[in-house]
Amino acid sequence: MSNSTSHPDLTTTTLGTAAPLTVSSLGLGCMGMSDFYGTRDEDEAVRTIHRALDLGVTFLDTADMYGPFTNEQLVGRAIARSTQGRDGVQLATKFGNERLADGTTVGVNGRPEYVRAAADASLRRLGVDVIDLYYQHRVDRDVPIEETVGAMAELVQAGKVRYLGLSEAAPDTIRRAHAVHPITALQTEYSLFTRDLEDDVRPVLAELGIGLVPYSPLGRGLLTGSITTTADLDAGDSRASGYFPRFRGDALEANLRLVAAVRALADRLGCTPGQLALAWVLSHDGVDGLGVAPIPGTKRVRYLEENVAATSVELTPELLAELEEAVPRDAVSGARYGDMSTIDR
Repeated sequence: MSNSTSHPDLTTTTLGTAAPLTVSSLGLGCMGMSDFYGTRDEDEAVRTIHRALDLGVTFLDTADMYGPFTNEQLVGRAIARSTQGRDGVQLATKFGNERLADGTTVGVNGRPEYVRAAADASLRRLGVDVIDLYYQHRVDRDVPIEETVGAMAELVQAGKVRYLGLSEAAPDTIRRAHAVHPITALQTEYSLFTRDLEDDVRPVLAELGIGLVPYSPLGRGLLTGSITTTADLDAGDSRASGYFPRFRGDALEANLRLVAAVRALADRLGCTPGQLALAWVLSHDGVDGLGVAPIPGTKRVRYLEENVAATSVELTPELLAELEEAVPRDAVSGARYGDMSTIDR
């Protein structure tokens, strides 16, 4: 790994071995700037992206369904207006969760003709000639993964996409996809609150040389300690709905007790609970040769800066063990989603 000149503790990591992509060790999830997490402020969002690039956070993550469509446009405008320009960014987007312009959810779509059309539309909205990392957002169980990845591979051959990824894919799906074209990264939820991939997914990634891009590494904000009731969330924030059971009733109370344990350890270390939780995810980079680049999402500069400061938190093996004892792997209450039907497991 090589140190970034923009922040003393921000490094780079390499996702994948057969088709390696070097990215900043910490990325930025841009979804909440346009959708799902309440109020939107485009000016602040652009400032957040520009500040990220200034700090060396150059791995930006979006998707066509965020907005829908508007988040890609926002990210594209921010990149075009940045001092770094397009060449200083590793740009990732996703297709497969099909939505209409009015926000209506159509469903998961992995048909080859849709793959091609979605990529062309994303390129237009982003205002770029090539996408660095193109993910299938969710696996379409009605379309063989070989057909979907075959169409994605055609995009690489056409020069529209550089590297391929999957999101929330099961081990067998990953193997079959990788046999068609090298998969650079798997994006999936991973945090102190979500560790199930350690059983079967992570070993396959290490075996095949596929990188891991954890989304929601802060447990959708719970691990920051800033959410104590759903009243703390903005109006229209989807976390206050039944779609996220971990934020409801008894489950929330139980999860907040775990957050309190994280806070107690963070206070001893002189950092925030969110920084400690993010440092835990970052500590997995390089283990078993696996490149790991989490993409905590935020739409505000101050939270971005707090996340970047997590790279300065040093966790010894003893501290890691203490943290994992404070938050046992299966202690979190509630499912990740109210409807897990689109998760390929």
